[in-house]
Amino acid sequence: MTSTGLTRPGERDRLIVKLGEIDWIFCLVLTLIATAGGMMLFSINGSKWMPWAAPHLIRYVVFFGIMIVLALVDLRIWFALAYPIYGIGLLLLAAVLVVGHHALGAQRWLQAGPVQIQPSEIMKIGLVLALARFYHGASGRTARWSWWLLWPAFLILAPVALVAKQPDLGTALLILMTGGVIMILGGLSWKIIAAGVLGVVALVPPVVMFALHGYQRARLLTFLNPESDLSGSGYHIHQSEIALGSGGLLGKGYGLGSQSQLNFLPEKQTDFIFSALAEEFGFVGCVSIILLYAAVIFMALRTAYISHSHFGRLAAAGITVTFALYVLINGAMVMGLAPVVGVPMPLLSYGGTVMLTVMVGFGLVMAVRVHRYSEVTSGKGSLM
Repeated sequence: MTSTGLTRPGERDRLIVKLGEIDWIFCLVLTLIATAGGMMLFSINGSKWMPWAAPHLIRYVVFFGIMIVLALVDLRIWFALAYPIYGIGLLLLAAVLVVGHHALGAQRWLQAGPVQIQPSEIMKIGLVLALARFYHGASGRTARWSWWLLWPAFLILAPVALVAKQPDLGTALLILMTGGVIMILGGLSWKIIAAGVLGVVALVPPVVMFALHGYQRARLLTFLNPESDLSGSGYHIHQSEIALGSGGLLGKGYGLGSQSQLNFLPEKQTDFIFSALAEEFGFVGCVSIILLYAAVIFMALRTAYISHSHFGRLAAAGITVTFALYVLINGAMVMGLAPVVGVPMPLLSYGGTVMLTVMVGFGLVMAVRVHRYSEVTSGKGSLM
């Protein structure tokens, strides 16, 4: 076989086939959400591209390319890298506590020159991969009830403890819930699930009283009684609810949201961008964005369903659960249905590390789709 250019004809044909297997409608929906985010960042900054809208859109284009490249990576490579990626993420989380960069009262970032890295975002991918690899090699009996379950429990609780120490309660809860859902999907016994739920309920009072930081406890109490401190800990939610309610059915119009334009709405470019969107585009705009998120979640879960590999199914499902939790927690937070925990709305909010995590995760989901007929072997009887 003769070569043509940089690739042989057979290799080029296989590349074209793989590109054809990518769900381009899924990619279009992601692009619509990111574009809506860019439009909102442009609007709430007084119709200026910098410093939010332009970087947001440029990052998306770059990360979209990364997602497509990762979609072509064979699942066996993802499988081989599962534990190393998790291990690197855990080491970086430990490094944050020693040499991490302080900002906004927290120590969550590693500084590398002009670049800031948030290792907790890397861990979201690493945890999903590590748990998917464990359950791929586990028997049904092992996954349901055995001492081997202490291993996935450790995989989950180690990063949760490190992230909570930063402190970043929102991300710690998101990692904990993602890991718990993957264990359930892996076949965990309902008896352990019930015991775990009861244990969590029993731990809530002592954790709130003795483990939470003062500001975290204040946020929780404000959630239970929003009117208690409207000028202090309740200010964020109060302004968010004003923005949500004032939008009405169709909104005030693009660029005409008083809460965001006059800077009454705090963290309008990150945590509360959905509130800004509600004010400008109303109920119809909110429903439209939620439908786009629902379409992403549905298509990603469909990819998990059609995979022939147990590793692929759990990896795609785990990434989708993480994304869905982002949307659910942020939506509930801005509506006053959950405490303020600093979880952004994915692809809509400004933030490079979160966007990179989402796009790398969806690169894995697309890899599962492209290689859905592949069988990933780990050696029968091997749990690791």
